[in-house]
Amino acid sequence: MKFRGLLAAAFVLAALGGAVYWSEKKKKADEGKPAADAPPKILTIPDADFKDIRIAKGAEATAVSKGSDGKWKITEPKPLAADQDAVNSLISTLANLASDRLIEEKAANVAEYGLATPSMEVAITKKDGKIQKVLLGDETPTAGGSFARLDGDPRVFTVASFVKTNLDKTSKDLRDKRLLTFDSDKLTRVELTAKNQSTEFGKNNQNEWQILKPKPYRADGSQVEELVRKLKDAKMDTSVSDEDAKKAVASFGGAARVAVVTVSDSGGNQQLEVRRDKDKNYFAKSSVIEGIYKVNADLGEGLDKDTDAFRNKKLFDFGWNDPSKVEVGTVAYQKTGDKWMAGAKQMDSASVQNLVDKLRDLTSTKFLDNAAGAVVLNAAVTSGEGGKRVEKVLVSKQGNSYFGKRDNEAAGYEIEGKLVEELMKAAADIKEFQPPKDEKKK
Repeated sequence: MKFRGLLAAAFVLAALGGAVYWSEKKKKADEGKPAADAPPKILTIPDADFKDIRIAKGAEATAVSKGSDGKWKITEPKPLAADQDAVNSLISTLANLASDRLIEEKAANVAEYGLATPSMEVAITKKDGKIQKVLLGDETPTAGGSFARLDGDPRVFTVASFVKTNLDKTSKDLRDKRLLTFDSDKLTRVELTAKNQSTEFGKNNQNEWQILKPKPYRADGSQVEELVRKLKDAKMDTSVSDEDAKKAVASFGGAARVAVVTVSDSGGNQQLEVRRDKDKNYFAKSSVIEGIYKVNADLGEGLDKDTDAFRNKKLFDFGWNDPSKVEVGTVAYQKTGDKWMAGAKQMDSASVQNLVDKLRDLTSTKFLDNAAGAVVLNAAVTSGEGGKRVEKVLVSKQGNSYFGKRDNEAAGYEIEGKLVEELMKAAADIKEFQPPKDEKKK
């Protein structure tokens, strides 16, 4: 009896195991399959199979074609550079075109859905040369979508309104709207002419922006990068009407010049000219594309700057790097590990760090041709890998004004008195390290 009970239990266990196995196998087989009540797909094409797309609305048509370089180009109504992201978004909609509902399996009269003469026809040419056409007809009675069918397919579907919106694109929507197409990673030169000054920027051996003209100056890297960003983001406004576009051309001729910018990368030079009319509207003309376009004020204002706006106002360049050596007057503080040393003496790290912070904060309020007055402080900071960067600054005073001068620079800097006084106090407050006293045992 006991043996029979064990045998029965083993049989039940094996049955349950088999049921679980087949259940899991069926679950895996069903994974990725659409739900039984899911609306059918109208079209499924791998992204890589798209070669040409033509969107026709009556007599108007826009077409894009993939070139041998893999880039999309507009071919109709006229050749234009295409916005790759915009075309890829269109492909994303078409690649897995889903319906909302299947209306008829075999429609006897497609005219009642507006599909005999479709309001929009999207023709897709695949890389194998085969063509598939998506036809869009009338809006549904609830206006929540449109009727659609695939050419040669008897089925009629509805698609959501956003699907039609995603497909309803013209050359204005799909064209590359950038006014400059330079590669910012390979940018080597930027020349800005504004406010009756010409400023040229280039990069040094550390890949840092420097001002080359009108004179060699240290540049504020963040300001130059912001200028580059504005140029990279400069785009035409394609939402304007044809009439307003013609007005832009007329306005440009009589508008005041704000700036001319030339950028140079590995592909050569590109130029942008920006003007402003009496109503403070900005217009731009690019060497990259034909035409004149209205642009936003942010671009115009960002270019309307003189050389000083891009100069580095900090007297020291070490920034947030930790210095390895700081010298003030005749005293030198050397960092060894996490300790600051003055010769054989260990110094209080907090007081030395306070001095470093004050040196880091030393900022000019005005640029001068040279510095004046009697020297009240000299400081040097060594930083960078292997101590390759050594910066020396002399601070002088004339009357109630303080001035700074960097070693090997002809230019001078006027400095706010409060910053100099705080720096001098920080230097005077440096003290030796005091080990913590042992607590008395209770």
